Amino acid sequence: MITTKIDLENLTKEDLVLMLNAKGEDLLEIMNLANSKREDNYVTYSKNVFIPLTEICRNDCGYCAFKKDPKDPEAILLKTKEEVLATLKEAEKYGCKEALFTMGEDADTEEAVVDKLKEFGYNNMTEYIYDICKMTVEKTELLPHTNAGNFSYESMKKLKEYNVSMGMMLESSSKRLMETIAHKKSPGKNPEIRLETIENAGRLKIPYTTGLLIGIGETKEEVADSLLAIKEIHDKYDHIQEVIIQNFTISPGIEMEDYPEPSLLDMVRTVATAQLLFKGVSVQVPPNLNYDTSQIFLICGTDDWGGVSPLSEDYVNPSSPWPTLDHLEKLTNDAGLELKERLAIYEKYINEEYLENSKLLEKVKKLQDKINN
Repeated sequence: MITTKIDLENLTKEDLVLMLNAKGEDLLEIMNLANSKREDNYVTYSKNVFIPLTEICRNDCGYCAFKKDPKDPEAILLKTKEEVLATLKEAEKYGCKEALFTMGEDADTEEAVVDKLKEFGYNNMTEYIYDICKMTVEKTELLPHTNAGNFSYESMKKLKEYNVSMGMMLESSSKRLMETIAHKKSPGKNPEIRLETIENAGRLKIPYTTGLLIGIGETKEEVADSLLAIKEIHDKYDHIQEVIIQNFTISPGIEMEDYPEPSLLDMVRTVATAQLLFKGVSVQVPPNLNYDTSQIFLICGTDDWGGVSPLSEDYVNPSSPWPTLDHLEKLTNDAGLELKERLAIYEKYINEEYLENSKLLEKVKKLQDKINN
């Protein structure tokens, strides 16, 4: 059995690779071990509204279905504050508590976006995002979570004031993938830059979400390296609240349209391995990308469905609609578990150390009390 070959308390790269290649009884064993780590009977989710502030991005990933050409008449160059506020107010009617702001990375390197920023009175994307998040906190019941790729330390420090959490997928720590169809046209996917961003979030005490993208050409050894790279930073700063294991899915028109998606068992192995590696960190699998198979990840110990929107689509994965909350509840209950709402910031981070803005902290505490009661 696999437990005779590994030390669960001090997992090495070799241990992880062994689990990532597990089959038969060994695979069932690591699934059971991962599930045994579950601390309670709840599976959480965050009710959010997904707002793409711009669809312009300097990266051009082979699997991306989000980025649009600035010359595309249907592309979102930059939403106005009025447009964003109208969507947020609509989200309030649905009981949403998280405002997930996404955008292409370094969109302000594109002239068309720079022109829009100047038209709106901003010098760069950081100023614009800061103002959007400030408006969200002051004029709505929602809590901002910004997920926009790499930021400088100074930009993250500024955005921390009005964000309860932030995030960016590492995707992979493999430099080799920078030479492949996945990342060869995406300078922002340089793993050194992304790991520095994740570490800067730790230095700034920003509750953070990151994770891996499985099925873009990585090896099992590279998956192990990526998981360990995230763990090393988290062990140092204790700021990572979620690790997402996301599967590559085919969308029409992407450059990697003819590439195979990862197998269900590859996802199961990765999720179970991540669950065994991380302590006090939620391991999450997007339910809309695994609509018919998501229950199996509950058996691997996953305790969070991530952000789910009753209002907006998943603009990053437009061909994968969100399951309804009723559907998620049925899936969860069928596995012998209960569905529970959470905020975009996990409860352990609701304190002055992570939320220095006293007004934001007060707002978060009130919403947490509302959820708990």
